[in-house]
Amino acid sequence: MHDNTYILNICGLKRTLPIVPVSPDLSVASFVILGDTELVCHVAPKLVKKLPPVDVIITAEAKGIPLAFEISRLLNMNYIIARKSVKPYMHEPLTVEVHSITTQKKQLLCLDGKDVSAIRGKRIAIIDDVISTGESIKAIEDLVNQAGGIIVAKAAIIAEGDACNRDDILYLEKLPLFPRH
Repeated sequence: MHDNTYILNICGLKRTLPIVPVSPDLSVASFVILGDTELVCHVAPKLVKKLPPVDVIITAEAKGIPLAFEISRLLNMNYIIARKSVKPYMHEPLTVEVHSITTQKKQLLCLDGKDVSAIRGKRIAIIDDVISTGESIKAIEDLVNQAGGIIVAKAAIIAEGDACNRDDILYLEKLPLFPRH
């Protein structure tokens, strides 16, 4: 770490992350996979190796989408996205509220009724880019449980802060939090 950046090494691939404030007391190293094809293609096979057998991949809109896509491509299956709002095409959607460290406000996560049908009775892997407070993962868990799915894995590229101590998630690398003084 130097000059408001943090060097992250993920399975031999290095990224220099800017450290950005998210509250008066806390900063995070900003890890964004959107647009980083090399990183997504590098880490997805490593996460696939950690996953138990699954039937469905699910992620929250939007930063987990490229990772969920690549994992689902490698596993030759479709993936589901929990959307951030109810869309006009949705039939009988399920919804939950979530408050994550990076959004800093309450958000809605929604599943279309057809996705609920695809989840019911299936083994589900929840995929995200970063697990920090766990609020986003918890919201997706709530949706999957409401839909009757069986959660067999919660996986991310990064476990941030206290998430590193959780024994119910799979991840590839740890990322510290940065207290502000």
